[in-house]
Amino acid sequence: MMGGRYNRPNYSTYLNDEPMPDAASEKEQGNEYFKQKKFAEAIECYSRSIALSPTAVSFANRAMAYLKLRRFEEAENDCTEALNLDDRYVKAYSRRITARKGLGKLKEAMDDAEFAVSVDANNPELRKQYSEIKALLMEKMSKRSSVQAKHTISEFDKAGDRKDITSHPPTGPQKDSFMEVDSPGRAAAGIREFAGGASKGGSGVSLKDNMLQSRDAKQKPGPEISVQDLASRAASRYISSTVKSVKTPKTAYDFEVSWRAISDDPAQQIQLLKSIPPESLPEIFKNALSSAFLIDIVKCTASIFRDDVALAVNILDNLTKVSRFDLIIMCLSPMHKSELRKVWGQTFLVETASRDQVEALKRLQAKYVQGGWHDDMFALS
Repeated sequence: MMGGRYNRPNYSTYLNDEPMPDAASEKEQGNEYFKQKKFAEAIECYSRSIALSPTAVSFANRAMAYLKLRRFEEAENDCTEALNLDDRYVKAYSRRITARKGLGKLKEAMDDAEFAVSVDANNPELRKQYSEIKALLMEKMSKRSSVQAKHTISEFDKAGDRKDITSHPPTGPQKDSFMEVDSPGRAAAGIREFAGGASKGGSGVSLKDNMLQSRDAKQKPGPEISVQDLASRAASRYISSTVKSVKTPKTAYDFEVSWRAISDDPAQQIQLLKSIPPESLPEIFKNALSSAFLIDIVKCTASIFRDDVALAVNILDNLTKVSRFDLIIMCLSPMHKSELRKVWGQTFLVETASRDQVEALKRLQAKYVQGGWHDDMFALS
């Protein structure tokens, strides 16, 4: 009787109807909506696809739909999610550049552009974005520097004007004397006072002439040129500068951005490399380790080797576990091969290593240096 009180649904009828949606079909439907410029509907499909099975492509596709609706923050977040799944996916970088540009995050967009171009140097769209972001940064910093310079000049002039209005009229010998000048504002007022013509007096004339000559010598290029030069230098510093305190990277992208930011500071690079647990190197780089960065890391490890042999050997060992390591070594340029041989031959010497470390280095040399070393280099005294 209990069974008769409830009408149980016949689930077999659902199985015979339309197939249940899957991530791939939702993504394809989203693509169709996107082609029809139905971006809101496309976003819904991509969202269902992501819920069923998140992929870098689905996140990047949804980011593109968000960009079309000028929803830059959502687009940036989706691109970041895509890169968390595949930190070499250049389309995600390209779209995040666009999103960050829309949000006014030009410095972050420049970081993305630099990294993306290093990944795919022949991509014309990435190179175009790089040039555009660089130009916008230069323009922004030029305007900022010009405003600051004009503000400084204006404040300087105002200080002088206040002197003209509030000070008592000079009398007697004080009229032609600069000995009373005791502030930049008063100095500026004095310069303006004599700029209109020669003044009369004894010793004050030569002093005034000297000040005018000094002023002319400093201002020969003209105020406009000085401001432009200041703006250009400030913009260059802005583009090349980043915060020196870098956090431990979790992805290849994080590592390369941090590494480039401290490229002129070997001590900072050593600290950055030391901050990374060697066992996490394969997970950080996955299949994204480039030959140039491999050489840089080995050189940095050579510096660590002098003070901490065990850590250096551990770093070298875990680098060999990065995906496609053997292929990277095989495809090294002659210059990089020569650098690698030089670093290993000059630094990783057995005199500073224990017996176990020597054996580890002997195994590693076969992976790093094609042709290897001679066995007598590992002979223990």
